Amino acid sequence: MDKEQTRSRIFTYSGVDAMTAVVVVIIGAVMMVDNHRIGVAWGSGGPEPGYFPYHIGMILCFAGVAVFLKSVFGKHRNNEVFVTWPCFRLVLMVLLPTAVYVLFIQFLGIYVASTLFIGGFMRVLGKTGWLKTVLISVGVSVLLFWMFEIQFMVPLPKGPLELWLGY
Repeated sequence: MDKEQTRSRIFTYSGVDAMTAVVVVIIGAVMMVDNHRIGVAWGSGGPEPGYFPYHIGMILCFAGVAVFLKSVFGKHRNNEVFVTWPCFRLVLMVLLPTAVYVLFIQFLGIYVASTLFIGGFMRVLGKTGWLKTVLISVGVSVLLFWMFEIQFMVPLPKGPLELWLGY
């Protein structure tokens, strides 16, 4: 079996169900561990703070295990390809820059990161000229800064530029 066929077998509907089930079990386990720390019993005054979230985490774990077992060992597994690599690459072309954008917000602030994010998409995917890209990406960020910081007085994550400007 060549590399492409192996990849396609991983991204069958049943394979994606199994991967999603594992993520759901992990989320449920994290909920259970974290809420166990703050109390999951029924106290004299009623449930402790972690009671309901703990049990929701337990339900997620049971449901995730059930889906995983059905997708891996069930009689009626769907082995059709869920997504092809060319289509998945298109998804990654949006997902990866978005993840980098979220990371950049932590270091550059939301306005500079948004300018770079909008400008990057316009240049790379939209093949837009430099002048239009700069005007629109900077303009949108300036408009959002004016709207949130000045008009609504809602502080959003700041970076070095906004701090240097005194905001």
